[in-house]
Amino acid sequence: MENELVELETSGWHALSTGPAAATAFYARVLAREPVVMLTNGLRITDRQQIIDSMGGPPWSAFEIIDPLENYLGNDVGVLTYKVRADREGTPYTALLSSVYAKEDGEWKLALHQHTPY
Repeated sequence: MENELVELETSGWHALSTGPAAATAFYARVLAREPVVMLTNGLRITDRQQIIDSMGGPPWSAFEIIDPLENYLGNDVGVLTYKVRADREGTPYTALLSSVYAKEDGEWKLALHQHTPY
């Protein structure tokens, strides 16, 4: 169970770094039925298809997950928190991230994802 959420989150970053098709396919598979995404610009997205579509932007050219910490709130809910340093089209990005995963039909699904600037 340990590092399971880190591996899933890292796979998401790899998909986002590959390109729009890989990113949208990954999140179509991993997003919960009723997800919430909160971004640093104050945007809260609760529409699943809108979240998937938003993942189809320009790919990240680099990313680093720093100090990941997994906490489990039982067998079916896990929280991953970490810092990220990333770069997209020459623009650096840093944030504190939290992702809440819940099991749906026995598989981890991303239920809540929040970016907080730092």
